[in-house]
Amino acid sequence: MPCVHYKFSSQLSYDAVTFSGLHIPLCDLKRQIMGREKLKATNCDLQISNAQTNKEYTDDNALIAKNSSVIVRRIPVGGVKGTSKTCVVSRTEPVRGPSKPIDDSSGCISLTQLIKQTFLELCA
Repeated sequence: MPCVHYKFSSQLSYDAVTFSGLHIPLCDLKRQIMGREKLKATNCDLQISNAQTNKEYTDDNALIAKNSSVIVRRIPVGGVKGTSKTCVVSRTEPVRGPSKPIDDSSGCISLTQLIKQTFLELCA
């Protein structure tokens, strides 16, 4: 029975998906892999590329020949979402101690000094 050998990029060994015929459409291959690996189509999509040529299959109607080897990667359905967090610091009480510039003559400052300087600048 014809098959396509697949493995996730993080795995060492290949598994196989069997089918009838000389080729399998990419969409059917994805569906079978997701079924075997118990993945939900709502959570992720699969990026499949040829193991020998590293060519990515992008067309869902692309035909993959029997006995081919492919590398599978899980990708988010909606793409990667950017995160933007805004930190608002509001402080009405005075900062302890006077605000002093840090002596930067050495070219290096310690992490503690950097944190203090950043905190003082945010609170000023």
